[in-house]
Amino acid sequence: MTNKLLNRSAMLTVIVVAILIGVNCKKKTAGTGDAAVNMGIGPITEPVKLEAIDDAMAEAGKTVFLAKCTACHKINEKYIGPNLTGVTKRRAPEWIMNMILNPTEMIQKDPVAIELVMENNMAQMANQQVTQEQARQLLEFFRKNDTGGN
Repeated sequence: MTNKLLNRSAMLTVIVVAILIGVNCKKKTAGTGDAAVNMGIGPITEPVKLEAIDDAMAEAGKTVFLAKCTACHKINEKYIGPNLTGVTKRRAPEWIMNMILNPTEMIQKDPVAIELVMENNMAQMANQQVTQEQARQLLEFFRKNDTGGN
């Protein structure tokens, strides 16, 4: 009888935790219906308007990347953090910028970020105190890399 009670208690705990995680994983989305995408959690709450790649902005993003990101990230290979090649094809621009700007909350509440941490067996991404302008420059750098325009 005691084992059944313990098993029920453990199962109830798992269900409650799953519900709480689900509540915390609400995500902002852009678009409607099937076109909705995960924007992540952070200061970028409106869709980022993407036009032709701005080479000057991409070059500034490369400078930021080299100064603040290369201790953990590489292009074309997994390092401490995930491989960033193709990131703009896998994630929404807003999600990428929010991950850069708000890594602590993203890793705690965003289901995609949580999965990345678990898949890559990685530690908490450090908050590099990047500005929104620098995050946009990094996005442009990633876009240029992902189109083969190194």
